[in-house]
Amino acid sequence: MSDIVWMPTDNQIQNSQIYKFIDFLRKNQLAEIADSDALYEWSISNSELFWSSFAKFSQIKFTKSADIILADSHDMLNAKWFVGSKLNYAENLLRRNDNELAIVFRGEDKVEWKYTFAEVSSIVAKLAQALRDIGVTKGDRVAGDLPNLPHTVMAMLATTSIGAIWSSCSPDFGVQGVLDRFGQIEPKVVFAVDGYYYNGKQVECIAKVAEIIDKLPSVEKTVIVNYAGSTVGVTVKNSISWDALLAETPVTSHNFEQVDFDHPLFIMYSSGTTGVPKCIVHSTGGTLLQHLKEHQLHTNLKRDSRIFYYTTCGWMMWNWLVSALASEATLMLYDGSPTAPDPKVLWDYVADYHINVFGTSAKYLASLEKTGYKPNQHAGLESLEAILSTGSPLLPESYDFVYRDIKTDVRLCSISGGTDIVSCFVLGNPAKAIHRGEIQQRGFGLSVEVFNDNGEPAGINEKGELVCTKPFPCQPIYFWNDLDKVKYKKAYFERFNNIWCHGDYASLTEYGGIVIYGRSDTTLNPGGVRIGTAEIYRQVETIEDIVESVVIGQETGDDVRVILFIKMKDGKVLSEELKATLKQRIKIGASPRHVPAKIIQVADIPKTISGKVVEMAVKNVVHGEEVKNKESLANPEALDLFANHPELKL
Repeated sequence: MSDIVWMPTDNQIQNSQIYKFIDFLRKNQLAEIADSDALYEWSISNSELFWSSFAKFSQIKFTKSADIILADSHDMLNAKWFVGSKLNYAENLLRRNDNELAIVFRGEDKVEWKYTFAEVSSIVAKLAQALRDIGVTKGDRVAGDLPNLPHTVMAMLATTSIGAIWSSCSPDFGVQGVLDRFGQIEPKVVFAVDGYYYNGKQVECIAKVAEIIDKLPSVEKTVIVNYAGSTVGVTVKNSISWDALLAETPVTSHNFEQVDFDHPLFIMYSSGTTGVPKCIVHSTGGTLLQHLKEHQLHTNLKRDSRIFYYTTCGWMMWNWLVSALASEATLMLYDGSPTAPDPKVLWDYVADYHINVFGTSAKYLASLEKTGYKPNQHAGLESLEAILSTGSPLLPESYDFVYRDIKTDVRLCSISGGTDIVSCFVLGNPAKAIHRGEIQQRGFGLSVEVFNDNGEPAGINEKGELVCTKPFPCQPIYFWNDLDKVKYKKAYFERFNNIWCHGDYASLTEYGGIVIYGRSDTTLNPGGVRIGTAEIYRQVETIEDIVESVVIGQETGDDVRVILFIKMKDGKVLSEELKATLKQRIKIGASPRHVPAKIIQVADIPKTISGKVVEMAVKNVVHGEEVKNKESLANPEALDLFANHPELKL
């Protein structure tokens, strides 16, 4: 765990955005800070000064300055930031207006689209006017049922430019999955797509869109983006094509609606695997400020940087990615399978467009290694500066793979946060060493700690709950239809009084880093000893013939036994010999407590549409409990494989 896998040079440290910010603080006589570790401590002790100073450093455009930086600081649930200030999110993202590339898109069907900053600005202005003509006003909701297209970015910018609220999901959601989300927020306008490509197939969407719109009475207009499908023979109520909407709207200039710092910007959704998804409302200023901080200080994003993240519009990483326009970076968008027609497809994209930051999931990196493909044999990766990984804990072995088979001098940053804060609690630092298996540091300005079961700070390398002990700007402002914050308080503040409990099982390291062991609500407790599922997955991932796995705790009266389900490669069978090998590796690599009581082969593992394995849903099925919202799953039929399984009878 203490192995250093990457170390910045003195030149890289001095030219990092972190050190530029440290220099900014010194020149403006705000603070004298020696290094990034000292900056973190200062940012926690001087929270208001940190956030107000960074807002100036990142040149956020306020049309009215704040009267109070932080009000009600003693009350995390109700604290308010930058009270009295006015700004517009889209205006800050559209600050650049030249002929350099703002958005590059590549689809699996090989279509490529490119838009300059000036072109994006012009299209957004027309779209905003079109929305106004439809009747959209400040506070209305506009929804996108779209792939990761340039159109999605521009529709969002047009929506937020007039003070309306944007919400999106991916077109691979089923009808009920979309209705469970958009039905709660009642959008006035929906942007949808006629079809998309995935894994070599063309998927038609227009019939599904028609059914969704018929069941959303709040929708007054549907805008259809023609991408990969057909609209012949299907009528979508009150619809117009994207091209027709732009054609009938005259050229116009921007009129950015100025809103409060805590005005709603995005509505996002919890996974929904334990019930109808919660609608999490994020603020305009908090989202912008936090994303700028993470992009510039933690990711080292600069003007003209090219940033890619493999994501859908149903995952918070899409919202995180598009905010990079505020740093005057170029968005590199991709839609389709990350491995079709072969594993090098995304690495072709990196090479062809000289991408600097490559964002992906821990699962992708583990799966890529098992294909045998080695990106470092691919020409043209010289531009690649950083690889970001999230979605689940990045296993130490994946660090080995990246530095051995992708790029020896790349900055590999595991990052972790969630939809709850539309950003990260823990992430990278371009001015600090990377240790194998560790997330580099806690986010600047976020008072992140690990608490034991007694609500006290845990010791170094002691596992516990990841918490945040002081208010921070990117907290949700509320849940939709929960203005009294009853559900909000239950979600984050029920475990510890006035302290945000995030639901991750973690530990702090001697190097100031963090290790995440999985979600705390899915940690296992055999024999009364709490263990993280990530420690088991780490050992399972070392077996080449295993594609995926899920581990749960099965209740056995007054105790819990560990059950491991695995999906094998096609044609491979779970033998008694392989079971013994797995148990031995888990025993040695983790502990005897981690060794599963049962290892069972299944044909498939249920996952969310964003690709996360759903431990809780599997656990519910095993215990005969209802999984309340199967529409949030990409393959809900897989749950049937776990119901009344003969090997689990007690």
